[in-house]
Amino acid sequence: MVDVITMDQALAAVEASVKKAKSMRVPVVVAVVDAGGHVIAQVRMDKAMLISIRISQKKAETSALSFLTTDSLAARSAPGAELYGIQESSGDIVVFGGGGFPVRRNGDVIGGIGVSGGSVEDDMAIAKAGLEVLEGSPAEAAPVKKRPGRKPKVPR
Repeated sequence: MVDVITMDQALAAVEASVKKAKSMRVPVVVAVVDAGGHVIAQVRMDKAMLISIRISQKKAETSALSFLTTDSLAARSAPGAELYGIQESSGDIVVFGGGGFPVRRNGDVIGGIGVSGGSVEDDMAIAKAGLEVLEGSPAEAAPVKKRPGRKPKVPR
């Protein structure tokens, strides 16, 4: 069974993050992606910077694909650190700075959440509100697709 982030779960996470951002009076963009970095849900609050649309998506994608938070990846890729130079070898995938978190269930990374528009601390706090919803959601198995017209073989 493969755990996935459903659309409803992604929307609930975005809603939790937006609620936190409103309480902090910080206009942001929130993105939730699947394990491959593909957007499931994304919302831009009124007055959030337009550049935050792409940055929030890239933070979520970076976390989903690297299995790391974007703030820890920034520290690990500093000159002399273990991942120094990763930004040159990863194309346009890697984004540094706080606000991106991998989503884990049952020990597996099943996606990511990214927030952009506030300070690093703001983005991280707002993303954590959505992360709590995603990691607290019950795991769901990906549906098994059945081919129409095929009957299961019965052992004799």
